[in-house]
Amino acid sequence: TNPGFVVRITQAGLDYAHQQAINFLEQELGQLKLQDISGDFRVLRVGKVHYEISRLYLRSFHLPHSSISLVPRVGLQVSISNAFAELDGHWRVKIYFIRDHGSFELKVENIYIKISLQLGRDALGKPTVDTSACSTHISKVLVHFSGKLGWLYNLFHAAVESRFRKLLEKQVCESVAKSVREELQPYLRTLPVTARLDAMTGIDYSLVAPPAATAQSLDVDLKGEFFSLAHRSAVPFSPLPVALPPDHSHMVYFGASSYFFNTAAFAYHAAGALVFDITDAVVSGIPRPDRGFVLLSPPVPAPLQLEEMYPNAAMKFRLSAPSAPFLSIGPQGLSFQPVVDAQAYAILPGSSPAPLFLLSLVSNVSAVIDVRSGHLVGSLKVGSKGRKGRGEEGVGCFAQLLFLLLQLSSHILSFPERLDQGFPLPLPDRIQLSKILLRFHQNFLLLGADVLYQPR
Repeated sequence: TNPGFVVRITQAGLDYAHQQAINFLEQELGQLKLQDISGDFRVLRVGKVHYEISRLYLRSFHLPHSSISLVPRVGLQVSISNAFAELDGHWRVKIYFIRDHGSFELKVENIYIKISLQLGRDALGKPTVDTSACSTHISKVLVHFSGKLGWLYNLFHAAVESRFRKLLEKQVCESVAKSVREELQPYLRTLPVTARLDAMTGIDYSLVAPPAATAQSLDVDLKGEFFSLAHRSAVPFSPLPVALPPDHSHMVYFGASSYFFNTAAFAYHAAGALVFDITDAVVSGIPRPDRGFVLLSPPVPAPLQLEEMYPNAAMKFRLSAPSAPFLSIGPQGLSFQPVVDAQAYAILPGSSPAPLFLLSLVSNVSAVIDVRSGHLVGSLKVGSKGRKGRGEEGVGCFAQLLFLLLQLSSHILSFPERLDQGFPLPLPDRIQLSKILLRFHQNFLLLGADVLYQPR
């Protein structure tokens, strides 16, 4: 199944995300709690030596050089080189009746770390990440002991360095796996795969496939579908393929297909949102030549004299869309030609509204799309195309009435409040967009942007 919405993270976007993650990992590694070390070994002509290393305190852990790379059909790989760490501790040694203790400083240099990340999706369509492999190699460990018996330190110097190397190599990878499991994975789950938009509709951004790593980008296919909260029914049309252009000047790209927008119209229509009652109080606010039923007077005598039948009666229009409007997207923009039925009623005291006539209107509508605060927002411009009118008693489609109803139809076509609030883009927490690019392509809207992560 083709996605209705696609996301592409370029190498620039991965580099930015990687730098944020490295800053966090550096802090996490700087808080490693190293376990005590103890052991025994024998020295020729000396005998058994027992040593203890305790109260280890890691002063710093620096990751000065690192990179992230895409591994096609696998995931991501993070490589860290020339990392170094400094720590303090206390030592104690015993040889027969000889005992000594003191402090030491240790420097670990030329640390190399390689991390492989596997990306996927869970049963709810949320993204997942796991550490599929991790390796750490330490080239140099330098220990400086303080104390009086220098010859004694040399006896266990090599043993301590070896133990430290193995201990750090193990705990670094354990810390990496823990950070991925407890920090990165929960953060990815803040991606809103489903979101309630209002009292009638929601939006589905669930992943339809695991994220796909290519040689140049990380591509994520999302369902990109609006739905009615009251009754979610199958959409009677399918998404067309979305082929994003080979542009990598921004960190992230979004491709919103025509399917994405058309399911919005379908969901609102299914939810009964495309029905509006326009009363005389609302009508009075729209500029028109006359007031009341005087406006309905045709230029030639009408078969039915409304003024005589309903003297001084208020009037209302019920605007409705007989079917969900179908949108098309091309290089020139987003447009559609919705049909709006306008049923006129006379409001009679103490009885049901009396139907007067029904007009069917068609308008040319174009869209103006923008991005604000991580939301797609927009407005619609309504044209002036009309169709024939139908009346119970042969009431015609009067020119002035048609003009008025085209004005009124904007209420049903533009959803001013809903469009002004916009629809949320699929972004995890604390992400802001900048340097936004908007372009229309055949069958989809392309949105390019750089991202800014706001730490807590």
